[in-house]
Amino acid sequence: MANGKLSEEKVFKDPVHRYIHVRDKLIWELIGTSEFQRLRRIRQLGTTYLTFHGAEHSRFNHSLGVYEIVRRIVDDIFKGRPEWNDEERLLCLCAALLHDLGHGPFSHSFEKVFHLDHEDFTQAIIVGNTEVNKVLRTMGDDFPKKVAEVIDKTYQNKQVISLISSQIDADRMDYLQRDAYYTGVSYGHFDMERILRVMRPREDQVVIKNSGMHAVEDYIMSRYQMYWQVYFHPVTRSAEVILTKILHRAKHLHHEFYTFKQDPIHFYSIFEDEVTLEDYLRLDESIINYYFQAWQDEEDPILKDLCRRFNNRNLFKYVEFNPNVQMMTLIELTSLFKKAGIDPDYYLVVDSSSDLPYDFYRPGEEEERLPIHLLMANGDLRELSRESEIVDAISGKRRTDHKLYFPLDLIEDFSTKRTAKKRILELLKI
Repeated sequence: MANGKLSEEKVFKDPVHRYIHVRDKLIWELIGTSEFQRLRRIRQLGTTYLTFHGAEHSRFNHSLGVYEIVRRIVDDIFKGRPEWNDEERLLCLCAALLHDLGHGPFSHSFEKVFHLDHEDFTQAIIVGNTEVNKVLRTMGDDFPKKVAEVIDKTYQNKQVISLISSQIDADRMDYLQRDAYYTGVSYGHFDMERILRVMRPREDQVVIKNSGMHAVEDYIMSRYQMYWQVYFHPVTRSAEVILTKILHRAKHLHHEFYTFKQDPIHFYSIFEDEVTLEDYLRLDESIINYYFQAWQDEEDPILKDLCRRFNNRNLFKYVEFNPNVQMMTLIELTSLFKKAGIDPDYYLVVDSSSDLPYDFYRPGEEEERLPIHLLMANGDLRELSRESEIVDAISGKRRTDHKLYFPLDLIEDFSTKRTAKKRILELLKI
């Protein structure tokens, strides 16, 4: 090892990028930390494996992929360009590698139940008393703080942030292709090689040469299709509904002083809203799955049933639901479920999915999105939707989908509640 480089390059075989190259000692040591290795035990797509059986890939896979895309950009595309400061290289690589470090088991579903934010935990791991922090501090005591600022989108050089987090960043470019590969669908494929070749550094952002506009259009449409065909698949959402209800039920029982056969010791601090970083890092999907397996034998009928459903993929059925016109239907269904002895808090759930595939800049709005800019032949910058009719057609247009989830098997078992059963099936149009 000399000048921070490994004496011999390390290479990971990868199904998306073919090879992932590690030449820096710092990156190699970060990969070896316990906090980064934990990502092997957290799936990239949560419950999607119950819909697309190949979707077993991990946050570890994805994080390496994002690192590799950024490495190619800063080493092959930006290097030597006057608008790029090569002193930011290692900062970019570390932020790319560590950007998902704080994800919990089943990621977004887990966060939603316990009101947590994986980016907050990512930053806490980076600046806290961790192996990752110790490795980063070999670059200087302020280096972990800089990496955390990139994750937090507060770092002074917005150009660095845009590589990791923007409407066309390394994170999205990797997960679209990786998720498409492991789910076996064709939607997420786009010409990344073309996009990388036409990326250019500019002050406070990364821009795309106008000649690459059609590749960017393809990328945006690929993202749109992946969200509605894969990420928001109704069967996956059914599994997420059951998953979240299990966690809600376990928390409720804990606060009711229920005596668990398998005591949820790993959840104590989370249930009490006093989770520490140490507690959080102990959680991964193997731990969650262990409890779900054990809780199938609990005395509580709701927790037992929900865990059996999740483990055996006996998921809820669903129908389309319009909250603007069907709220009275939901109220009546809730009443009928209660009369039938089925708790609607756990067995009658409206789930909504929403996505905004591309947006131009709307200053002052929540979650401001910096637009994609095209670099024109004369050196001017033009916002993408001003040049692309395809992107203009979907810009700023949020699509939202609502489903009503319920256990059809329990409804059909209403042998002694025939009137309620008939009315429920009528309301659900089954």
